[in-house]
Amino acid sequence: MAPRRPKGAGAFPKPVESPVPTQPDPAELYAALDLGTNSCRMLIAQPKGSQFHVVDSFSKSVQLGAGLERSGQLSRSSMTRTIQALRVCQQKLKRHKVRHMRLVATEACRRASNARRFIEQVQRETGLSLEIIEPEEEARLAVISCAPLVSTKTDQLLVVDIGGGSTELVWIDLTAVPRRDRPRAIMRLHAGFHPPESPFPAAKVVDWISVPLGVATLRDQFRDVQDDTARFALMSWFFEESLAEFAPYKDEQTREGFQVIGTSGTVTTVAASHLGLKRYDRTKVDGLRMTSDQIDRVIRDYLSLGPEGRRADPRIGQDRQSLIMSGAAILQALLRCWPTDRLSVADRGLREGLLYAQMSAHGVLEDTPY
Repeated sequence: MAPRRPKGAGAFPKPVESPVPTQPDPAELYAALDLGTNSCRMLIAQPKGSQFHVVDSFSKSVQLGAGLERSGQLSRSSMTRTIQALRVCQQKLKRHKVRHMRLVATEACRRASNARRFIEQVQRETGLSLEIIEPEEEARLAVISCAPLVSTKTDQLLVVDIGGGSTELVWIDLTAVPRRDRPRAIMRLHAGFHPPESPFPAAKVVDWISVPLGVATLRDQFRDVQDDTARFALMSWFFEESLAEFAPYKDEQTREGFQVIGTSGTVTTVAASHLGLKRYDRTKVDGLRMTSDQIDRVIRDYLSLGPEGRRADPRIGQDRQSLIMSGAAILQALLRCWPTDRLSVADRGLREGLLYAQMSAHGVLEDTPY
């Protein structure tokens, strides 16, 4: 019997993660690797209808951006850790004989003065060709990964991707798109935020911004503030100040017809805490809808726990207790600006967007409504 979905969970299908019963044809496999400021993550998948089937995956905290704020460079130890993780990825790609792949690096490599040398070192030592992508493409890929979570009732959509080194926000107007086509219109943005004329009704990107503050970089800005609550408040207001150039920042948004989709470890951890999960369960978290008030209660609980209490919480843990508070500070700033009764939690992001974009470009996904 299939497990019951939690109340408020998204009604749209998600990438299927159970193992494929037979060995897939390598010609059908696609890979996506996301090397961020904190983590190295990879998915290998094959198309399945309008979604995809995950064949293999990899995720490891490599902290590539450790010390970057101070030195402006990737440290030797960070690069060594990362190359070790990339060797594991290379072995998985080789074992599955993957032919179609995109392997991308984001904010840490965009900012580091020695990033090009690092990319060349990765090529020499692992044979992998990493590509440093621009913030707009990173934002676009995050948006299309969330297409299945877009409600047909949504007129205005804000997609937020809280990363380790940066946070991308994309505001999309869907009022010109027939309701049943709205998730599909988001998927079509893989061609660009301002695609050429098309016979299909288009989602209009009102504005987008890449803020060079993520969970690691924002934490590092305020590392010297000792008081936990004061540090949290400073981080939240500091992040909000960075939104001043985002066009919808000054607009008051009604809750009716407005949806926020949050994709990040911060949002999924907050969701797991809200549900009271003892162990993280993606099937209960991905697609869950939360209100601003529910999220605020979880954040207040984190603050009351303090650093030691957060370390002891199995959903947060030793390594992430400080990162969860910088992420929560970003989330609180966003909900202060745009309160919503419909924040959809997305346990998906850049890797899924890379897979969707590759598969869409090759025409191997069925163009069916979600």
